[in-house]
Amino acid sequence: MDIILIRHGESKANVDAIFGDNQSPLTDRGIEQIKVTKENLKEFNFDRVYFSPFRRTVESLKCLDLDGIEALPEDRIREYDFGIFTGKNYLAIEEEFPKEYREWIENPNDYVIKDGESLRLVYNRVSEFLEELVERGEDALLVTHAGVIRLAFCWVFDNIDYFFKFKVNNGSINIISIDDGFKFIKKVNYSPRLD
Repeated sequence: MDIILIRHGESKANVDAIFGDNQSPLTDRGIEQIKVTKENLKEFNFDRVYFSPFRRTVESLKCLDLDGIEALPEDRIREYDFGIFTGKNYLAIEEEFPKEYREWIENPNDYVIKDGESLRLVYNRVSEFLEELVERGEDALLVTHAGVIRLAFCWVFDNIDYFFKFKVNNGSINIISIDDGFKFIKKVNYSPRLD
């Protein structure tokens, strides 16, 4: 079985380098990225689509134009809840919340951001959802976020410490395969340009 993970197209929050803006729209470039993804996606098969309920993922899903395939919102594949850091960039976080920023940087896996989550909490909810997909044996497409995709890769290795070893591009196709109980990464950042 395959779990296909697509990162949303470039959003305004990506351009502005701010965290956790769940209402950030796609940019024109982001829309174009997803149009390319739509063409590249034709070579893959999946039974169902799940998407993060954030604006940038919903807009990406609409651009994919997957008529005839059931698409369901899934809260467990939403982006990290940045709590008090939401809507801010690194510099603003460091200036406004120096103590919290330092603790977050020193212990990114387990530090729970006030009014938000820790990376481990996000990992747990993402892993739970992926395990459910495996139990159902369902080839699925997930329209989600870079952090969720990186945590899905961590799930393959059962090790959250790999989180910072992966970069996931906007609009890219990433595939995790499960065969006879073994998990492996089949594609990372697959996004060939159209001629």
